[in-house]
Amino acid sequence: MDLETFFRSHTNIVQVRLTRVRGSSPRNEGTEMFVAPGGVHGTIGGGQLEYMVIDNARQLLRAGEETRAMDVPLGPDIGQCCGGRVELSLSRMQTAGLEAALKAARDAKAAQPHVYVMGAGHVGRALAHFFQALPVRCILIDSRAEELALSDAQVEKRLQAVPEAEVRGAPPGSAFVILTHDHALDYLLTAEALRRGDAAYVGLIGSATKRARFESFCAETEPQLNTTALVCPIGAFGSADKRPEVIASFVVAEVLARLTPVRTPREEPGLRQPSRR
Repeated sequence: MDLETFFRSHTNIVQVRLTRVRGSSPRNEGTEMFVAPGGVHGTIGGGQLEYMVIDNARQLLRAGEETRAMDVPLGPDIGQCCGGRVELSLSRMQTAGLEAALKAARDAKAAQPHVYVMGAGHVGRALAHFFQALPVRCILIDSRAEELALSDAQVEKRLQAVPEAEVRGAPPGSAFVILTHDHALDYLLTAEALRRGDAAYVGLIGSATKRARFESFCAETEPQLNTTALVCPIGAFGSADKRPEVIASFVVAEVLARLTPVRTPREEPGLRQPSRR
């Protein structure tokens, strides 16, 4: 259920927001969740913290209150072991707040990175299946209508006789996973994606031998093209399992690693840090 449907289905709703995070926490500062007497949309990380917050939100509604604040240490007292501390605001939503939340959700969806799956074969369909549940805009592209029809993933599907036009028209920062039914087309699309110079990820299905052949192709046709950024083989995490779903799961992890911020260790203010002696 999307947020708009949730809002239409419930009248009394509390907006929960993580306003401050210190140390380790299941979710980041700014994360929101919406709680109604008969439903919840979103998550602040699950576990005892979420149970407590849902209970407090429903208490707020029953008591006729407008706002509450919570300050919760994520330790053994509540059955969690994150070790951090979170502060939360709970607010009964009015019309303006509902409209602002819907606008923020629409803006976030519009800003999602594009992932172009070039080829609707077995692995392409498996990729679309995984990407449909992730915060990306997945576009599954093929020149074969019968292959596209085999995908039941809730992603955008484009029947395209000239798929290189899709690569050219993609927004900056897009990801391209190239796995068509034709090696020559694979090379054409891969070169087109690399030529852009602004792709977050360019992956070509195949072996090290296929990469070598692609680089030979580039040397003959476009020697100035830099192939350093190319990921080929894709999903090469060491698994020898070549089932489409397994390959796709590893490729999704690769793509997300390029599209999402990398977590780096940092010291949190206000919390005691472990000794480095």
